[in-house]
Amino acid sequence: MSEAVLRETRSIPFFNYREAFAADEQAYLDIVRDIMRRGAFIMQKDLTDFESRLASFLGVKHALGVGNATDGLVLACRAAGLGVGDEVIFPSHTMVASPSAIANVGATPVPVDIGPDHLIDADAIAAAITPRTRAIMPVHLNGRTCAMDGIVEIAERHSLLIVEDAAQGLGSSYRGRYAGTFGIAAAFSFYPAKILGCFGDGGAVVTNDDAVAEQIRLLRDHGRRDDGEVVLWGLNSRLDNLQAAILDHQFKDYDTILSRRRALASIYDAQLRHVEQVSLPAAPGTDPDHFDVFQNYEIEADRRDELRAFLRSVGVGTLIQWGGKAVHQFAALGFTQSLPNTERFFERCLMLPMNMMVSDDDARYVAEKIREFYGA
Repeated sequence: MSEAVLRETRSIPFFNYREAFAADEQAYLDIVRDIMRRGAFIMQKDLTDFESRLASFLGVKHALGVGNATDGLVLACRAAGLGVGDEVIFPSHTMVASPSAIANVGATPVPVDIGPDHLIDADAIAAAITPRTRAIMPVHLNGRTCAMDGIVEIAERHSLLIVEDAAQGLGSSYRGRYAGTFGIAAAFSFYPAKILGCFGDGGAVVTNDDAVAEQIRLLRDHGRRDDGEVVLWGLNSRLDNLQAAILDHQFKDYDTILSRRRALASIYDAQLRHVEQVSLPAAPGTDPDHFDVFQNYEIEADRRDELRAFLRSVGVGTLIQWGGKAVHQFAALGFTQSLPNTERFFERCLMLPMNMMVSDDDARYVAEKIREFYGA
């Protein structure tokens, strides 16, 4: 590649929502026409087809489409029997949706610190356990599965449930086991910017527990059985049939999508690994315990805010997730914990463009501009 190509100013948004549709526009329009002409809007075969494909991919007994991942976590917590008087440990490095689900079933969310991999720290979990602790909610972030051995061991030793927030983890694995398959239930997100993303809100809950699956089937549809009898208080949280059909279409190429994202991550790693001022996620294939799918490519950076402003000036969109705050830093939520690793991380974290609209040249351009900023 010529030096002139790298030096030109480009426009590389963090995520191009319009292009996500335009890249396969005809196929999506065909799906819309088919669904509309059949009048197949709610709880139809397209949904069950997608649920079957998702369950088969993950190797679980049940996958249930819901309105979004937050609802999925609420339903998972309810089906697991969590409620008033229970404490649930979660990492403060997450979207507020994770503890919100805990709070919305009447339980108490307890934030803990992260480890060097930026995910929940097993030692921090152990230190936070009290007589009221009932469950652990590990959060698989950025397409990386938590190191679950230590978490599972703690859960078993203390007779705790595990409810996984796998919103960003579909297809990632730890020691050959997929995110979302370690606990009693897990929720996934299909928000448009996710690796598998629909054109609106969408989510799923997966479980190997028949009783939990039956509870979630009831809870997502007003507590109604198939015969119409209402047997409990539920919600209206059903994955739209149209969105399910769109997701099922995308899922057929999921292995190719994951390979592409890992290839982009390899470009970033090769171009940035020698820049002393940034810390990178593990490169694909360098950690035998993890298969990472790179939902996001999140770095730590010296002079983070200056770097972000510079990248913006040369056409590169970036993101500091969740407004630059960990959950325990939102004062109105009333947490009093001090979590130094998490707090330090949020002073340095920055996400680079990572999606199917990013070309190899785009990734090299982003990396070149980062090196330029640091004089590397």
